Amino acid sequence: MNQRQLNNLIKLGEGFTAEFKKSGSRNIGREICAFANATGGSILIGVSDDGDPVGVKDHNKLKSEIQSTARSVEPPIVLDIESVGKVLVISIPAQNSKPYSFAGKFYLRDGASSQQLSRDEIREFFFKEGVVHFDEAPCESFQLERDLTSSGWLQFAKRAHIPEDMTPTTALENLNLFKNGKISQAGAWLLANDITRFNLSGNVSCALFMGSDKARILDRKDFSSDVYSMIDSVMSYILSKINTELIIERVKRKERPELPEEALREAVVNALAHRDYRSTANVQVYIFQDRMEIVSPGGLPAGMKKADLGKKSIPRNPLLFSILYRMNAVEHIGSGINRIHRACKDYGIKAPIVQVEENWITLIFLRPGTKKDLTMQATMQATMQATMQATMQVAREQEILEFCKTPKSREEIQNYIKIKNRDYFRKEMLNPLIQKGSLKMTNPEKPKSPKQKYYSGNLENKPE
Repeated sequence: MNQRQLNNLIKLGEGFTAEFKKSGSRNIGREICAFANATGGSILIGVSDDGDPVGVKDHNKLKSEIQSTARSVEPPIVLDIESVGKVLVISIPAQNSKPYSFAGKFYLRDGASSQQLSRDEIREFFFKEGVVHFDEAPCESFQLERDLTSSGWLQFAKRAHIPEDMTPTTALENLNLFKNGKISQAGAWLLANDITRFNLSGNVSCALFMGSDKARILDRKDFSSDVYSMIDSVMSYILSKINTELIIERVKRKERPELPEEALREAVVNALAHRDYRSTANVQVYIFQDRMEIVSPGGLPAGMKKADLGKKSIPRNPLLFSILYRMNAVEHIGSGINRIHRACKDYGIKAPIVQVEENWITLIFLRPGTKKDLTMQATMQATMQATMQATMQVAREQEILEFCKTPKSREEIQNYIKIKNRDYFRKEMLNPLIQKGSLKMTNPEKPKSPKQKYYSGNLENKPE
């Protein structure tokens, strides 16, 4: 760093990535730790709070003290220290081994200051950074003797390929689902008859709406069994609500859903396997007239960006994911997004739209059959309307012919069938009947005669 860069840094003032210290190395360990737990930053020793570069003496002694402090951080931190004029500049780069502690305490940069984290804040930080996984934490409310039923265990054991002669406790311990007498959160979600007993937002809500918004709901159902069973239940619900085409192949009948079942199942599995189970929101499936949305709470796991989707996989719940893999519900290697895209391409439809927000991930499948159905519906409506108009036309013509058994003037006929527009009456009613020969003129030699009258059938004594 040169003097100009230092001056620019001082001009920006203290903030999230810059700290000014007038002298000495007091509390320097706390500051280094806080920057390391954030995004890195710079500490300027020899600059007053108001940005005055007063400088410090004996740089070599300070450098030695600061390096010793950095090594005492847990885990140790590598940083850069350099003298720029009379100011000592400490640069803490972004770190990859979070979280860091100093003297047994954790600190985090908060605005322009460094704050010690409380127990709950530390816990939240660990989860957010992916250092601790919630699915591995013990589920205090699940008691193996009380909550694990024989039918529930047999179902799980079959799905997870557990040997018949292995006891539940031994199997669960070997699968890392049971430790120190406690079932893990993942174990509770996989063994529960009702997941909401152990995780209030662990269920899935499905809803069918009229139209393309949530103004009118047609059907709703919540599913709250174990995770694996919910996957099957949600899939059954989706397939029962979307359109299905019946294809006759020789003597067999084949059903083809408008959206690929493989892609839908992968999306549902991903929503349940990778969601944030600490969130108070649940997984939601919305079926609209033009699309279907699968919404999973939690955003992307720590260490992933939207650009990483389809390129790498970082499970938020690795223990849950590993058991679902054992159950053949997911593939352990590869990306679910890629499989979804491939299934949609093979099916001949567009891949889903992926919306990534801080606390949500939404997959939006456009319903290809809807456009066809709407076009067909519009065609049918147009046909029905045309048929109705033709029927009304015939009925009016019959009225005119019945009325004109005795000769009637144009005005009399028009008033009788209650049509006010004379041009429309002539063009749409009178002239077509004359052209078809159904209506005759009393004076055909002078069609525009003001004395002209019109009659149907045959007149023995035609008026002059």
